[in-house]
Amino acid sequence: MRALVTGGAGFIGSNLVDALLARGHDVDVIDDLSSGKESNLTGALEAGARLHTGDIRDGDAMRELIASAKPEAIYHLAAQIDVRVSVADPALDARTNVEATAALLEAGRVNGARRFVFASTGGAIYGETDVMPTPETVEPRPMAPYGTSKFCAEQYLGLYERLHGMSTVALRFGNVYGPRQDVHGEAGVIAIFCGRLRRGEPLRVFGTGEQTRDYIYVGDLVDAIATAGEGDATGAINLGTEEETSVLRVAELLSKHAGSDAELDLQPARLGEIERSVLAADRARELLGWTAATRIDEGLRLTWEASASA
Repeated sequence: MRALVTGGAGFIGSNLVDALLARGHDVDVIDDLSSGKESNLTGALEAGARLHTGDIRDGDAMRELIASAKPEAIYHLAAQIDVRVSVADPALDARTNVEATAALLEAGRVNGARRFVFASTGGAIYGETDVMPTPETVEPRPMAPYGTSKFCAEQYLGLYERLHGMSTVALRFGNVYGPRQDVHGEAGVIAIFCGRLRRGEPLRVFGTGEQTRDYIYVGDLVDAIATAGEGDATGAINLGTEEETSVLRVAELLSKHAGSDAELDLQPARLGEIERSVLAADRARELLGWTAATRIDEGLRLTWEASASA
């Protein structure tokens, strides 16, 4: 299968490119390299993947690329992912996450793409809810423009199914972590903690640290994404572990793997962030035959060890 991965030089994208190549697919990658790194794709490029540098907001360039690459499946991971940026500039967030998604859907449709897989978000779409673990049937109530833009983009996927018969699926990720996540990034508390531990700095915790997330190891996640692209399941599908872990627990486990008693630097809570998030994974089991295999302690150990070479 010919596949195109947007954001394919990033943390999740480059791991997905590796997984697709391992499954025997022919892969094109699009990335503007603003946060992704060509070095993440060293092995993939040697194995035959092709990297194209460009911005997904450039509609003309995306149409030309898709017309040339003729992908059967488009895996759309490129996005604006920072909640704080979305609150400060919601229009920028919408241009990147909604407008660019609509343009990619249309470019894929007119060039015969069979399948469109969209990287969405779990906790940021559902917002504050008492239903834990949270299934896809819970009414979305985003607490930030980021979750709102992802949910709006999902509506375009549904539209393209109804209007054009295009096969689409929205995968609602938990909080992803693992090798290649940028320790200097604005998102990804686990990667940031790894960087601070290696520099001997206090672990900065916003709010009480009791807020929870569904942390999913990137190796498990990309298996689900690749499987979704090969299949025909539609609608929204949560990808999570059904395990709720607090930020303080993450700090404790990472400190154990680092052999360090890290000091905590408590900061005020950040606007737009929710207190609890854990995703129900029944639809993923039913439609993709997938279950997350890596428990949080093991995933943190693997991530800590990989951060030594980051």
